[in-house]
Amino acid sequence: MQKRVMKRYSEAFKRQVVNEYEGGHSVASLQAKYGVTGNGTIERWVKKYAHAGLRHELVVIQRGDERERQKAVEARVRELETAVAQLTLEKIVLESSLAEAEKLLGMEVKKNGAPPSSKPASSTR
Repeated sequence: MQKRVMKRYSEAFKRQVVNEYEGGHSVASLQAKYGVTGNGTIERWVKKYAHAGLRHELVVIQRGDERERQKAVEARVRELETAVAQLTLEKIVLESSLAEAEKLLGMEVKKNGAPPSSKPASSTR
């Protein structure tokens, strides 16, 4: 005679699974992760413990001009990110070139026009 295994899950465990579900995990992935085999088990926990019940799809409703402005802002952000990346690469190249020049000359090259974020020069009296 085969014994039937009855699983009892603690409330803390159920709430953890529901929290992960609300965080975006699918029921199937949670069943596989935690070995929950009952059909509808996690769905019942969600109905009981979830803040807003089953997840709902978010639908954003915008006017045409709002959407166009959003697209323009997103394009500007991409443009600025590209500019920052380019400037960062140029800075690295210049710093590398300066380091090589200092090695060849055997002395430190004075840097004029340091940006305000660099360390302030110490005053001597």
